[in-house]
Amino acid sequence: MNFDEAFTKLLGHEGGYSNHPADKGGETMWGITIAVARADGYKGAMRNMPVDFAKGVYKRSYWDAVQADKLPAKARYAVFDAAVNSGVSRAKKWLQQALGVAQDGQIGAKTLAAAAAIDGGVLLARYMGIRLEFMASLSTWSSFGKGWARRVASLLQDA
Repeated sequence: MNFDEAFTKLLGHEGGYSNHPADKGGETMWGITIAVARADGYKGAMRNMPVDFAKGVYKRSYWDAVQADKLPAKARYAVFDAAVNSGVSRAKKWLQQALGVAQDGQIGAKTLAAAAAIDGGVLLARYMGIRLEFMASLSTWSSFGKGWARRVASLLQDA
């Protein structure tokens, strides 16, 4: 999966505008929180954020940040999606945990070598197990858990 395919798939999960009271991210558009949008220079109303602006944010701040192009094809979307949903640092550490390497949050030569040496489907299954366990521990599981579980199930079907 390349970035353009991943972005299209992500929008299917993230949708359009949201301002759910239980969502700590506050206002979001295309899954981009208001804090991320402002930090990236967007000054307009969140409801009016152009999809191309969101695409640029996702490429720079999430896809490139987890070096998705260097990961096994079957696992790259899951790591990207986790970075969007739970933060880049956490997504990197989950990747390292799934690979059995030191969890320093830096994707370097050792992490990439371990990723190259593992079957992508195995990595995806391990990664999603770690991610689901984390999600189920959150206090917001009662509000968002059903949607998160569907998201995890959808990603596991890619294995």
